[in-house]
Amino acid sequence: MRRRAVEIDSYVPVTKAKALFLDMIRMIDDQENTIAITKNGVPRAILMSMEQYEGMRETMMVLGDTEMMRQIRDSQQAIKDRKPLIELEDLP
Repeated sequence: MRRRAVEIDSYVPVTKAKALFLDMIRMIDDQENTIAITKNGVPRAILMSMEQYEGMRETMMVLGDTEMMRQIRDSQQAIKDRKPLIELEDLP
């Protein structure tokens, strides 16, 4: 089973989504909800705010950047080892 990256707040059949589209847009804007659009009871599409989408894309870009992930892991290890992340003489 695949793990969901985004919590789905509600499921709406595609036939109902057509009639409620503007209301659903307001819901995702006002409450940051994520809505799954279903067809024959199966989720087929996701409706989410641009802010949520952009945040998810940024996260995927970071996770896909091996050098950045190495730096993050190194920083986490330095914190565990109580090593300074930056030397005092390197501060402006």
